Amino acid sequence: MRGLAALAGILIAGAVAAQDPASAPAPGDAARAAAERLSRAGRMLDEAKGARNRVKALSETVHAYEDGLEAMREGLRRAAIREETLTRALQSREDDVARLLGVLMAMGDTPAPVLLLHPSGPVGTARSGMILTEVTPALNARATELRERLNEVAILRGLQETAADTLAKGLQGAQKARTTLSQAVADRTDLPRRFTEDPVKTALLIASTETLEGFASGLSEIAVDEAPGSLPGIADRKGHLPLPVQGRILRRAGEQDAAGIARPGIVMATRPRALVTTPAPATVRYRGPLLDYGNVIILEPQAGILLVLAGLDVVYGDTGQVLPGGSPVGLMGGTAPDADLISSASLQETGAEHSETLYIEVRENNSPVDPAQWFKTDEG
Repeated sequence: MRGLAALAGILIAGAVAAQDPASAPAPGDAARAAAERLSRAGRMLDEAKGARNRVKALSETVHAYEDGLEAMREGLRRAAIREETLTRALQSREDDVARLLGVLMAMGDTPAPVLLLHPSGPVGTARSGMILTEVTPALNARATELRERLNEVAILRGLQETAADTLAKGLQGAQKARTTLSQAVADRTDLPRRFTEDPVKTALLIASTETLEGFASGLSEIAVDEAPGSLPGIADRKGHLPLPVQGRILRRAGEQDAAGIARPGIVMATRPRALVTTPAPATVRYRGPLLDYGNVIILEPQAGILLVLAGLDVVYGDTGQVLPGGSPVGLMGGTAPDADLISSASLQETGAEHSETLYIEVRENNSPVDPAQWFKTDEG
């Protein structure tokens, strides 16, 4: 019976230490849901082979892989943090668990008639019975809570051990989708063309200009046999255009970079090999290297408005073509990390996963305006 007091103390300490709200979502669920998203992306890639608009279907597939891989990374990161938290909590309570097991073993070895007796007589026996009645439910709850935590640790550990294969397949599928998309874009011949580019005039324009403003002002000179009129326009969508790439805003318009240079556009940090799309139907006014911007594509969604996307590794489309909204216009550079690297780094979130930058500038009547006026962002 002396163990009852110790047992009660252990249970009280355990009740204080248990801090898991039932409403908190299980971290492993996010990783499992992400694995299913990657599986759906794989099915979309197979279905895209027979799609009437293969470019659109493949673009959606690449986005699905990007979403699934990002969700998988985040799910694994949360699962790793949760596992470490549970492991540390269990380690910190090893003494309590050992004492609990010791008391239970002592009680289990005691014959039942002796267990029901108390040295102080019938009153002590009655009091001991009352204590045991109070302790038993808490004992069961503590054992259940301990068992659930141990099971959760095992599940999370198993999830992380099998995640490398899922990530590897997802990365391979994403790369295959990008390669297939590049080929589909190259094979596309059904897009309308508003004008033909004069390569000589383009070369002269590039050689004679030192600023983006000067280059943009001469874009009309490189067009040959341009069809009159304009696309329907995007004025009614101002403030609601989707961003051309998945990522986060690194610098807003007018903010200086590390070299002290401020540009009128925004800079987005993206993952390596991220797909860049046009947010609205637009005419390709120029594509290729330009000044110190790297590979650039300049889109004209309506007369007087230019959308400049700079810093791409691969650029899709031909100058003069009219692209539907959501069409791929290029891929970011960099090398996507392999599954082992992602898995080993899942516990901590670093900026390495958003290692590429895309510069976005909007020009109205050849004057730069804040792109935040046009694009829908999650940052207000």
